[in-house]
Amino acid sequence: MSDMVRAALDRLAALPQQTLAQLFADAGRVAALSGRIEWPTEEGSSGILLDWSKTHLSGDLLDGFEALADACDFAGQRAALLSGARINVTENRAATHTAERGIGADADVEEAGALHTRMRLLVEAIHQSALGEVNHLIHIGIGGSALGPALAIDALTRDLALVDVHVVSNIDGCALEQAFAACDPATTLIAVASKTFTTIETMTNAESALKWLSENGVSDPSGRVVALTASPEKAVEWGVDETRILPFAESVGGRYSLWSSIGFPVALAVGWDEFAAMLAGARAVDEHFRDTNGRDNLCLRAAFADQYYLRLRNCQTRAVFAYDERLSLFPDYLQQLEMESNGKRVTSDGDPVDGPTAPITWGGVGTDAQHAVFQLLHQGTHLVPVDFIASIAPGDGLDPAHHAILLTNCFAQGAALMAGGNMASDSKDPARAFPGDRPSATMLCDDLDAATLGALIAFHEHRTFANAVLMGINPFDQFGVELGKKMAKDIEAGGGEFDASTRALLGAAGLS
Repeated sequence: MSDMVRAALDRLAALPQQTLAQLFADAGRVAALSGRIEWPTEEGSSGILLDWSKTHLSGDLLDGFEALADACDFAGQRAALLSGARINVTENRAATHTAERGIGADADVEEAGALHTRMRLLVEAIHQSALGEVNHLIHIGIGGSALGPALAIDALTRDLALVDVHVVSNIDGCALEQAFAACDPATTLIAVASKTFTTIETMTNAESALKWLSENGVSDPSGRVVALTASPEKAVEWGVDETRILPFAESVGGRYSLWSSIGFPVALAVGWDEFAAMLAGARAVDEHFRDTNGRDNLCLRAAFADQYYLRLRNCQTRAVFAYDERLSLFPDYLQQLEMESNGKRVTSDGDPVDGPTAPITWGGVGTDAQHAVFQLLHQGTHLVPVDFIASIAPGDGLDPAHHAILLTNCFAQGAALMAGGNMASDSKDPARAFPGDRPSATMLCDDLDAATLGALIAFHEHRTFANAVLMGINPFDQFGVELGKKMAKDIEAGGGEFDASTRALLGAAGLS
């Protein structure tokens, strides 16, 4: 750690803590700690209001974190990311997911555009019945190859899907059988999403899907497969025709890959125009992230709050609650994005980190969570920063009272976490007392459409990157994912040395 970084952290640690009540004595606080990211629409514009005023960020803290960002060369690291430099130092490659949205090195943007055109032509051909009648798609992947498509499809197809899509990631056969039960094999395509086209869970599920097609009268099962991969030659070897292989760049990481051909099931389900709108919403955030500096950069400001609670208040978790049923999978998506990216023990230079890195990300859907985990948030002994996400426009056509109650509850929870109080009539019963001074942030969307979903995801991608820069770590590798997979392969091969407990479990399961 450089002397400048250490000095910036020491100055932050020396600042006095203020309560939220004290901070709200400033009449300009809400305006100073709220901001919007917008993009054009046919009606004018749409966007997201991001309110971090109910966090403990103060002017002094923001000054200190801006100094930390300068000491960590945030501007240089951001430029390297967006220029296609080899910022993933442990794997000696770039991270070019923003090029999929049109922001990056010219060559990367051109390649992404060409691959998008290839995907669009196949999507439109399928919609026009060029591959016969297609009513269902079973999308097989794992990790980022499944979480992103599952989130987007669940969020955007509540009203209508052009093709019924089922995302399968688990090697547990129950997951695949559930998809089989919902699909007619005669009108089903299989999408196999694997960067290397060797992922054992994905390829095992793919083989079983081909067998299901064959056993149910499909004469050419391989002809019903679309491959989404950065290793097209492996897909050809596996038996997929080149015309149904949708490549993406090796420099697009799995958890950042929704914008590439991994988004094929999304485009197939909702149509190319909606997929393009998702890209456009993400690009609006890219442009804000690229062109805005210091605390006015809303992605960086969110990272400042994250670092405050992580490094200065020792918060081990961060909770995310979507007050919108369409975002029920968003906490799951963020778990991988944030914990796989920033759950590291060493810096980009290979030195041990000198403090905590990623908090444990968890969450749920409001108002369900209010009747479960919010008890701990209000009265438990843990300090948990909370993010609320909601949409001003409802996603349903029912009585407006539904949505009014939903939003009222969302805003009330943030107010209650901050204010606290006592529900006892004499204000003396400790079991009914709430300490308050508990932080939250709110992301209030004008609407939850494809562009907004793209913007929400891109915002969190850049927030995750900003956190990584402030901690000096590489968010683009994930070697911790590989150890357990390697040991599982050792077991399958009949090799490896294992502890007595593992040997006993293998024996009890008949696997030794």
